[in-house]
Amino acid sequence: MTAAQTHPLRLRVAHLNPRAPTAFALRPDAEARAAIAGELGLPGLPRLAFEGRIRAGAGDGWELEGRLTARVTQACVVTLKPVKTTIDEQVRRLYSPHLATPEADEAEMPDDALEPLGQFIDVSAVMVEELALALPEYPRADGAGLDSPAGDAPDSDTRKPFAGLDQLLRGKD
Repeated sequence: MTAAQTHPLRLRVAHLNPRAPTAFALRPDAEARAAIAGELGLPGLPRLAFEGRIRAGAGDGWELEGRLTARVTQACVVTLKPVKTTIDEQVRRLYSPHLATPEADEAEMPDDALEPLGQFIDVSAVMVEELALALPEYPRADGAGLDSPAGDAPDSDTRKPFAGLDQLLRGKD
């Protein structure tokens, strides 16, 4: 295994050994984690690591396999209290030189794990993308719910705003 990198990691495809896997380990420092947290709109990102390997795949392609681990802090969607989540995801990406880069803003890719192969494989970008995909969409603090507590029942006037309408209409006949 290689020494852990704290800065962005881009590997030039031409320098990768097709006969042996290339190991990588990314552990961004506090400054880099703060930048990633800001990019993703997270209040905190106390821990982030991405480890794995890149090896030659079928044809002229390459395969990236790794494990993303993180500890993130998000705001609860109900109370806005901090919610801490632990992320542990397996990552797999396939890079093919036979896949063209889509030119449109929104284009459908044939496979979620299939990527076009360029001159570089940007391991740092894969780490940030996979972190963004792994984040809970609607984080909730323990006990947070949209139901109002039992003791705070709304008044009868606000629960049925049209309750007296039928009586008003009958009175005009």
